[in-house]
Amino acid sequence: MNGLKLNKKLTLLFILGLFSVNAIAAVATKQSIAPTWEKNKPYSFTILHTNDHHGRFWQNDIGEYGLAAQKTVVDEIRKEVTAKGGKLLLLSGGDINTGVPESDVLQAKPDFIGMNEIGYDAMAVGNHEFDHPLSIIRDQQKWAHFPFLSANTYFKGTNNRVFDAYKMFDLNGIKVAVFGLTTDDTIYLASPKNTDGVEFRQTLPEAQKIIAQIKKTERPDMIIAVTHMGHFENGEHGTMAPGDVELARGLETGDLDMIVGGHSQNPVCMASSNKRITEYVPGTPCSPDQQNGTWIVQAHEWGKYVGRADFVFLNGKITLQNYQLIPINLKKEVDNGNDTKKLEYYTKQIAQDEQLFEKLKPYQEQGKQQLLVKSGELIGRLEGERSVVRYQQSNLGQLLLSAFIEKTHADVGIMAGGMIRDSLIEGDITYRDILKVEPFGNSVVYFELTGSELIDYLKVALSKKQGSGGFTHLKNITLTRSGNNIEEVKINNEPIDLQKMYRVATLDFLAAGGDGYPIMNKLPTFVDTGYREADAVRQYFEEHSPINAADYEPTQFIIDK
Repeated sequence: MNGLKLNKKLTLLFILGLFSVNAIAAVATKQSIAPTWEKNKPYSFTILHTNDHHGRFWQNDIGEYGLAAQKTVVDEIRKEVTAKGGKLLLLSGGDINTGVPESDVLQAKPDFIGMNEIGYDAMAVGNHEFDHPLSIIRDQQKWAHFPFLSANTYFKGTNNRVFDAYKMFDLNGIKVAVFGLTTDDTIYLASPKNTDGVEFRQTLPEAQKIIAQIKKTERPDMIIAVTHMGHFENGEHGTMAPGDVELARGLETGDLDMIVGGHSQNPVCMASSNKRITEYVPGTPCSPDQQNGTWIVQAHEWGKYVGRADFVFLNGKITLQNYQLIPINLKKEVDNGNDTKKLEYYTKQIAQDEQLFEKLKPYQEQGKQQLLVKSGELIGRLEGERSVVRYQQSNLGQLLLSAFIEKTHADVGIMAGGMIRDSLIEGDITYRDILKVEPFGNSVVYFELTGSELIDYLKVALSKKQGSGGFTHLKNITLTRSGNNIEEVKINNEPIDLQKMYRVATLDFLAAGGDGYPIMNKLPTFVDTGYREADAVRQYFEEHSPINAADYEPTQFIIDK
């Protein structure tokens, strides 16, 4: 009997012990997931952002943008926010690479050095990061004191990501998760040799997966996606991969608080629901887009603006109190009243940070003598603006193709509008000017097709929509188009011979299947000349100057029925 009583007591003590352990564990778990913010206390924080930097570490010829002036602005805002007890995050929507020769020849090292000095916290991986092989990207990651984020970029055939998926930040007790996404069009937009062994998975499923993981493991108070996908009005992305609007709409309401975007290179300032301001004027009010409860922002390109979003967090609710795009020394032409014009700041002049200016100056000077050597002369303007070359044939496209055809003795030339990155204006043309137009370092190549094969090739090329980087520019070809069919094709004003072999000049990027063009670099007739595109254009200027832009005006050689 005494033994039975003793067993009962031991059993009771064991049960009480288990209860105590479980209770302690429950309390510990509860404490570990408890909010780190105080109830009824407002917390202020600011998100600053830029995107599509494209090598603009230095100011342009009229003193606009540049990282030294950007640092002055960021430092002032950081000081203001800190004085009020707030915290600040500085994010980039990616595409640090490609656009200015002084940066390009140094693999954007001065750009990352400048971004470190300014205090960037994270960046999205853009498609133009893959203008370099992964080995160079790894060097850039070492130069940068902040993470490259992309949750949807994987080593092909594995579940191993190429970059970190997300980064956590503590803003005075407010836990903010920032994850990255890269347009899945990168596989078409980048040179295939640089993306070999890498795959870019669809952004929405990857966003859903990483958000679920972040919620489970980090329990954040705010989730931000820093993306390089593009902002397309009302989600109408055409043949391009889905962008930020489609991402926000595809997620559960409340899953994502903010998207800091890039890629489409526009100021996301809304005139009304699903409608951007067509011609945003620097310094005027800017209302960001909001889709499914998610704020979407983008700050045009090149560091022309720093976007500023001021938030207040109270009892789990996040409120956007203020948003603006701050112009970085942007200027406009004004009439002097005597048939002359002058430049004025849209807002006010921003002084350049002297220390950063001096730190970047040697990089700007490096190689300058070679870049500033005169290659030729230009009469008139050769048009390379994005709003033109991705929508219609241009005189600059005709000149570039003329250079490629001459270099290869080809019958026809084909290239994509997205490969034209700047205009050329009247006067002396230097190698630097040409590199701004053609910064990618592609090789001039050619291959041969029968007339019948060339027609099939043209059908694919001409399927690229207006507004896309793949929009086709042609030289020495005229045709009639009806839907997906093309007829009455002429090569150098002669009806195409279906059995004849024709030589086609283009660039290695397109020949490798870039922008979704047919893969031609496997043909036995394929030849890589080894000449960089910019070198071919420089030689053309040297041999044909002065170049008259009027001689390259495109005629209507694509007639739509």
